[in-house]
Amino acid sequence: MWSHGNFYWNELMTHDVQRSKKFYENVIGWQFEPMSMDGMTYWVAKEDGDSVGGMFEMQGPEFETVPEHWTSYIAVDDVDGRVQKAVAAGGKALREPFDIPNVGRIAILRDSVGAVIALITPTS
Repeated sequence: MWSHGNFYWNELMTHDVQRSKKFYENVIGWQFEPMSMDGMTYWVAKEDGDSVGGMFEMQGPEFETVPEHWTSYIAVDDVDGRVQKAVAAGGKALREPFDIPNVGRIAILRDSVGAVIALITPTS
């Protein structure tokens, strides 16, 4: 169960998913389970059978200059409303709210000092 204002998910965006998977398998002991999503493979990191994070490979020209990074998702009661509040508070919507079936409604923001954060209203 999720609650508003808590960190909900963490996701690694990488240019080399196999190398990243091997690193976290060796260092943390995670196992990875593939999941098909929008024509790509999304890797769910598992610890003792529990989903603890995700990973996907950045492919395409829009990602050429984007460095590997982790993105944290904060659960919120209303993504659309919270994006409006973020913009009014000096933030910027980098990706307007969108839906991922069976996951939730998501938006990617840059906060008022430039840090990137994601908001999610998880599917019940």
